[in-house]
Amino acid sequence: MTALLGRTLILVALFAAVAGALVAFGGKPAHKTVRLARRLSDTFAYAMIAANLLMIAALLGRDFSVGYVAQVGAINQPDWVAFVSLWSSLEGSILFWGLVLAIYILVATRYARALPAEIELRSIGVWLGCAGFFSFLIAAPAQPFGTVSPVPPDGPGPNPLLQNHILMAVHPPMLYLGYVGMTIPFGFAAAALMTRESGAQIIAFIRRSLLAAWCFLTVAIMLGGWWAYEVLGWGGYWAWDPVENASFLPWLTATAALHSIIIFERRGRLRAWSMTLVLVSFLLTILGTFMTRSGVFNSVHSFTQSEIGPTILGFLAVAILFSVGLLAIEPRTTDEQGGQGAREVGFLTNNLLLAVLTLTILIGTVFPLLVEAIRGTQMSVGRPYFDRMAVPIGFALLFLMGIGPVLPWGRIESRSSILRRLLAPLAAGIVAALLAAVFGIRNFWTVVVIGGAAFTMWVTLAEISVPVRQRARSLHESWGAAFRRGLIERGRRRTGAYLAHAGTVLVFVAIAISSTQSTRSEAMLDQESTMQIGHYTLELLRVDVVREPHRLASIARVRVYEEGRLLGVMSPRMNQYETQRDPVGTPDVYTRLTHDLYLSTMSIDPGAQRVGLLAIINPAVAWIWGATFLIALGGLFAALPRAVIRSRAHDSSAVEPSLAGELSA
Repeated sequence: MTALLGRTLILVALFAAVAGALVAFGGKPAHKTVRLARRLSDTFAYAMIAANLLMIAALLGRDFSVGYVAQVGAINQPDWVAFVSLWSSLEGSILFWGLVLAIYILVATRYARALPAEIELRSIGVWLGCAGFFSFLIAAPAQPFGTVSPVPPDGPGPNPLLQNHILMAVHPPMLYLGYVGMTIPFGFAAAALMTRESGAQIIAFIRRSLLAAWCFLTVAIMLGGWWAYEVLGWGGYWAWDPVENASFLPWLTATAALHSIIIFERRGRLRAWSMTLVLVSFLLTILGTFMTRSGVFNSVHSFTQSEIGPTILGFLAVAILFSVGLLAIEPRTTDEQGGQGAREVGFLTNNLLLAVLTLTILIGTVFPLLVEAIRGTQMSVGRPYFDRMAVPIGFALLFLMGIGPVLPWGRIESRSSILRRLLAPLAAGIVAALLAAVFGIRNFWTVVVIGGAAFTMWVTLAEISVPVRQRARSLHESWGAAFRRGLIERGRRRTGAYLAHAGTVLVFVAIAISSTQSTRSEAMLDQESTMQIGHYTLELLRVDVVREPHRLASIARVRVYEEGRLLGVMSPRMNQYETQRDPVGTPDVYTRLTHDLYLSTMSIDPGAQRVGLLAIINPAVAWIWGATFLIALGGLFAALPRAVIRSRAHDSSAVEPSLAGELSA
């Protein structure tokens, strides 16, 4: 009964999506047509949400008569594992994609009612066209509501790696919110191109929806690195894995789009380029879905082997042709008269570097697959290629973040004034680089990044403080009032952008330091024997064997001393799952503000009370997680609608225009 009801709901969603897309694309933007398209989009959304709730109930109820539950469920697994099993394999992950898309469409169609009828209608058509494809995947090649006969008494459970850390309950939903969220700005951009509309209203809708998806994707990338760091046991968080790259690529193009949209809003230029970047961001999410769910890439992040790869590639091809067609009909307009301003050149350079980095990573990721398809020989492009290509571009972007804000939107009238504004940041950068060398950092790129980060952070903090200082000085406001009005009430977008820049600077520094300054030590420890790493002494107390409902855990109890002072006991472990021959290691991490002490078991013998232990001191890793949240917070702050707050009577109209010019920068 559950399987039948689930299949019925999916078919209803498929019918509503296809019918809604046909109505939206084929109908005229009359009131009745728009209302019908809205109702069909709501029908799709509610049917897809109901189908997901039904599957969650089946997973939690261990209903093994449902094909997907029999594939990933298990009686002895904890309820949280049963819940996250929804996205643990192909069929469930596509069903979950449909849920996220349904929620996005449900929300977006409400906000789109503020747009002209034709733009709203075409946007709904694009969203439902995408919804129709994923509904088809769920209804046919990736059907989760199949039936099983005879009904098995138990199931294998999901992939052990997905059961090994609670982050798997958070990372995939965030990734899907970022991936699927790119559908909404894609629909708005496509509608704007179809109707040749470029007003401030539709651009605001594109920017805000893109920012929302970008924020989720930012957090998702960080959580993926955190999961790899906490679960895989090798001590790192990023290895240019194909699926890691798949999530990074649309983030890069979306970042470029957000910057180019600023130029279009201020100068009326780069409309076609901005739209292209929005469309490409969506296309890269579909490519990422192919990488993750087709099984063509070997990756620790790819948990499924399937036959839907050609189907996804077919949809990607249709989406590319659709996008190219829209850009082909885009009228070629003449940019406003006058040369490009200095800051505009800075934005264009930023876009160029992000595009080059995207292309570099895309080639390195896809090229081995193309070689294998054409020549039949396997090859790999490893981390040295990505590091060699990405590090110089990354540093150029870091340095540009410091130069761009001090440049005027118009032509540079006085180079000396620019040099004066850069003098203090340059001095800060030089001092920081020298201090890094004095304190023992010998890696060239790490020293360069620290110097560049100090330069950029100085400019960023100075620019954040500009509205506060201006209001306090010109309007004689208190510092508290100047902070609230200058940064929050009136300078929301500006403040959010600089918060994101500050977070990015911290991420650069943390990655540079953690990648080059870590200390590693390996040892085979018997009970009560010790090893030394840095100022830590590690003593093996014992090895415990603990039976848990869904696994057997062998846990090394390691006492940690710092210069003779007992800090506590760390417990790296090996988990043995019934469905997996090899055990799955789980490291233990002791985090401080400056560094992590990372312990991972290479081997473990409970009978002999013997452990092969890998110990790593990783500096600054925790700063990556915190700084990434700061980036996302800045994006969220910039995406929030502007609050309508009236100025106090003593706000001078003569001063406000200059402040507005600063705040919109």
